[in-house]
Amino acid sequence: MKRRIVMSMLAGATLLASTLLGTGSAHAADVPAEFGTDWHDPVTAAPPVERPSGKSCRVTLARAQFRDFTPYRGTYTPPDGCGDRWSKVVLRLDGKVKGRQYDRLGYLHVGGVEVFRTSTPQPSPDGIEWSVEKDVTRYSDTFRESRDVEMLIGNVVDDTYTGVLDVTVTLTFHQGRPEGSSPDRVLTLDGDSALTTPRNSERIVAEVYATGSGGGCEEYWYMTVPDAAPYSCKAGQGPYREVQIRVDGRLAGIATPFPTVWTGGWSNPFLWYVIPGPRAFDIKPITYDLTPFAGILNDGRPHRVEVSVVGVPEGQTGWSAPVNVLVWQDERRERVTGALTLHQAGDLADSSVYTPGSEHRVDTEGAHRLTVAGYVDTSHGRVTTTVSRSLAHTSEHRWTDGETRDGLKATWTDDESVTVDGRNTRTHRTYTMDGTTTLGAGDRLRTVLTLGDRATTVVLRDGRRTAWSRLDDTYTGDATYTANVPRDQRHAVGTSSERYRLYGSHGCYDRTLTTAQGVLTADRSRC
Repeated sequence: MKRRIVMSMLAGATLLASTLLGTGSAHAADVPAEFGTDWHDPVTAAPPVERPSGKSCRVTLARAQFRDFTPYRGTYTPPDGCGDRWSKVVLRLDGKVKGRQYDRLGYLHVGGVEVFRTSTPQPSPDGIEWSVEKDVTRYSDTFRESRDVEMLIGNVVDDTYTGVLDVTVTLTFHQGRPEGSSPDRVLTLDGDSALTTPRNSERIVAEVYATGSGGGCEEYWYMTVPDAAPYSCKAGQGPYREVQIRVDGRLAGIATPFPTVWTGGWSNPFLWYVIPGPRAFDIKPITYDLTPFAGILNDGRPHRVEVSVVGVPEGQTGWSAPVNVLVWQDERRERVTGALTLHQAGDLADSSVYTPGSEHRVDTEGAHRLTVAGYVDTSHGRVTTTVSRSLAHTSEHRWTDGETRDGLKATWTDDESVTVDGRNTRTHRTYTMDGTTTLGAGDRLRTVLTLGDRATTVVLRDGRRTAWSRLDDTYTGDATYTANVPRDQRHAVGTSSERYRLYGSHGCYDRTLTTAQGVLTADRSRC
């Protein structure tokens, strides 16, 4: 079976974001022998957004039924009765769909700022409902004035794909002082990728919602191969991807994209009907601390800020990378000056070696380093910021002729260190993927897959640890069905599980979900 057939269920993935709510359990006797026409509503093990007590106000941001690629457009009005300073702002999407539909990607813009990006679950014939929550407090500046709203979940509805995506999005504002320091401004780039920051900016952070999508091979970029290899998805050099941001042409930040698997991914939607893969419904932005460049950006003139993805063949599309810029200002100064003092970019290593045989093989290694430093002279003194980032990727991709057996084992690391005077924040991110799809006798297609999303963060002040956290979100699935037959003849079976662990100075969260044939069989919390 060719990859273009096996992976066809990925086609049409589109964007959305955050934490699913709702849970349940079942005894083993309730599990059917195979998938039926209905299954448990989608759920993740991730924690819901914590909400403070006290007064809150809710605003409906969007209400739409997505049938095609026509965006919803409306107007946002700030809440009445909750002031303009909030301890927390929580976005919630409630959706429902039934019939037959692919996974779709979606975005939500308020005043041009992308506040939410997500993908959708695939429905049962009888219909499903799902909910997603996201903490959007950092966009408070955007929410203080009336703004245009645009939302799109690109969809196709016809005689075959009947699922209409019915969604409502709300914002809940909790009155009070925010726990941390929210940005004073949230900016977007103009049509020429130009950014003009306030002249008194003392901290600048860019966030990029980078997503490989669009129905082509970049939806599963991690399995692409060099042009010399006999595989259905070729990508020049191979699968190494790196999201870079530049300021006036100079490299300002590097990052590893998360290998998101959408809910039709790995040729097998039965893996994802109840539990999606990590981040599938919460597409988190990559963040880059651009404060070392503040002395350059604060001159009052527009500066070109561009995002590119290393490894994508020239002229090939497939990545979306909208940019928000978060700015903290010095209220006591009209102008903050400074300078970029250090810029060290290492050589980019990107090697994919193809080995032919009865089982073809591509081994990939990639790595890159970047360190930048700069200072700003603020009303509270000179502040020096040093940002170092180190990326690494290794993968082993094996497949047989016809791609009837296709497997990948891959690890990505993204290490970041940000030092602001005596305070150092170190983050070590590790993403893992280990899976195989096999097309066997009787066109029985089986996928076994494990995905990992891990991060450890430590905050040091003058060498002493003041805070820490450790995240481990692991998904495991095993599903089999008969391919190339009508839906009611697939005789699908499958199990899946997710364990989401978050430990640190602020407490403990540990939840495990398990499913079989679309039934949620266990929901266990350990903290």
